[in-house]
Amino acid sequence: MAKLFNNDRAYWLDTMERIAGPVLKALSVRQLKATMPVEVKTDARLQYTHLEALGRTLTGLASWLESGPRDGEEGRLRERFAEMARAAIDAGTDPASPDAFNFSEGDQPLVDSAFLAHAVLKAPTVLGEKLEPRVRRQLIASLKATRTRKPDSTNWLLFSSMIETALRQLGEADWDRMRIDYSLKQFQQWYKGDGAYGDGAAFHWDYYNSFVIQPMLLDIVEAVSGEEADWAKLVEPVRKRAVRYAAVQERLISPEGTFPPIGRSIAYRFGAFQHLAQMALRRELPVDIEPSQVRGALSAVIRRTMAQPGTFDANGWLTIGLCGHQPDLGEVYISTGSLYLCCAVFLPLGLPADDPFWTGEADWTSKKAWSGVNLPADTALYG
Repeated sequence: MAKLFNNDRAYWLDTMERIAGPVLKALSVRQLKATMPVEVKTDARLQYTHLEALGRTLTGLASWLESGPRDGEEGRLRERFAEMARAAIDAGTDPASPDAFNFSEGDQPLVDSAFLAHAVLKAPTVLGEKLEPRVRRQLIASLKATRTRKPDSTNWLLFSSMIETALRQLGEADWDRMRIDYSLKQFQQWYKGDGAYGDGAAFHWDYYNSFVIQPMLLDIVEAVSGEEADWAKLVEPVRKRAVRYAAVQERLISPEGTFPPIGRSIAYRFGAFQHLAQMALRRELPVDIEPSQVRGALSAVIRRTMAQPGTFDANGWLTIGLCGHQPDLGEVYISTGSLYLCCAVFLPLGLPADDPFWTGEADWTSKKAWSGVNLPADTALYG
């Protein structure tokens, strides 16, 4: 794609294809376990890594699969990836498949079933209605199998809640209101101010507000807001906080396209900006941030990251690291499949090519500030 078009969207598509292609191609022909290498610190993670790879990949691609173009070269690419995505869901949820996922042993399946559920929520037609009835039944059964898993009192509450939200969307009458209600109420208690939530009762300096909390919380509360009056009341404050956190994220990107390597799970690379990418997709950026400056900032991060040797192995699979291969940055729960949460940065591909996100030209805040441009002072969100 990048050879044919000289613009950021083409580069994003090319990068997305390079990262996500191996996962979807292998799984669509039921060869993921046979071909994906697994870099891991403990063998216990081997039983989770393949579900991780699919759930996290589709979380980032879902909006493009749902809303991307139907015509031209990009349209053909989108259709091919949509077909592979549906075949991959079949391969992972079919108990007779050599690539059948683990949905019920250990705690980790709750996490990545939620990422898969989030993808279904974002792509209700392509990853929901267009599934063959057999595959749809398999997916529903697989998501329900995670109900035996008990979430911690952290961002994990949103995993259970996201799964139930997706089951509701898939037409299941027995979706669990209590799991959703509990998570929504807990996160209102865990709000720390200025657009940031605690990961549980404590606040952590990491990117989990972006990896999980803000994107899932916003999508869940909007999806179910019509069901309960007290849920509907949460939509406005959750959105306001999401806008403020997007402003913070945009300012974290340096003029050079780097960002602070703070906190755990930094090996998810530019997945750290899932929230900023989602707010750009939703066209709900702060009023003083132009969409094109977010594209410029995210493009700089993607290019800086992808330019580093060692990001991929010899066969095109991601390696553990933030900038190249840095295996010591991988915590014990990190494996090759985990790394594909970086695909979350590609959410704005769901915007049309003529959207201001893609067509405008503007420097991002840090680039302006460190170039001597006169800027208004940053302002906190109170309440």
